Amino acid sequence: MINWDNIDTVLLDMDGTLLDLHYDNFFWLEYLPKRYAHIHNVSLEEARECLMQHIRSHEGTLNWYCLEFWSEALRLNVRSIKEEVKHKIRVRPYVEEFLQALNQADKKSVLITNAHPQSLELKLEVTHIDRWLDVVISSHEFQQPKEAQAFWYALQDIEQFDPERTLFIDDTLRVLDSAKCYGIQHLLCVHQPDSQSSRIIAEYPAIRHFDEIMPGKMTERGCQ
Repeated sequence: MINWDNIDTVLLDMDGTLLDLHYDNFFWLEYLPKRYAHIHNVSLEEARECLMQHIRSHEGTLNWYCLEFWSEALRLNVRSIKEEVKHKIRVRPYVEEFLQALNQADKKSVLITNAHPQSLELKLEVTHIDRWLDVVISSHEFQQPKEAQAFWYALQDIEQFDPERTLFIDDTLRVLDSAKCYGIQHLLCVHQPDSQSSRIIAEYPAIRHFDEIMPGKMTERGCQ
């Protein structure tokens, strides 16, 4: 259970938290390998091997999230290819209601994402979730991913939030670890960031959907 009397600021991840991670998993693991194989005239197996090698070597770095980096590395227009399957971009259950409830409860809502600005732009065009957000920030603005402590210090410089009165919700454990190290007091994870797969989080309190922590609405379910 979140005690909303102790929260002033809510920091929110995008992919896997506000939006269904299935779009990203489908794009990187299924659709992009097929397009790479077709464009470069190689087998699907070769394309997947090439992509996985690149992905593993840059995981957790800013390059991992950078469409410009991948476009150059793969010799593809990744932004354009992402748009080919934008119909798969989906808002997770109860997100719109949760963001509206934050506004009504006078809580500041800040989207902080590692997504590249081009990817962020596409997803906001499709979902319009920014209409309920006070601030939208891509970590590329700071040239540091959320995994790095430098990101949080840069965020503090422009937002001046109180870590002890801030709630941060993310689906990635290494990012939550970084936020915890910085001193953010209230941390939540997401059990099922991809609607097409399941997992159970034990390392942090976690929710399945935002109706479990809706501001202004008492619930017996709490965080499971």
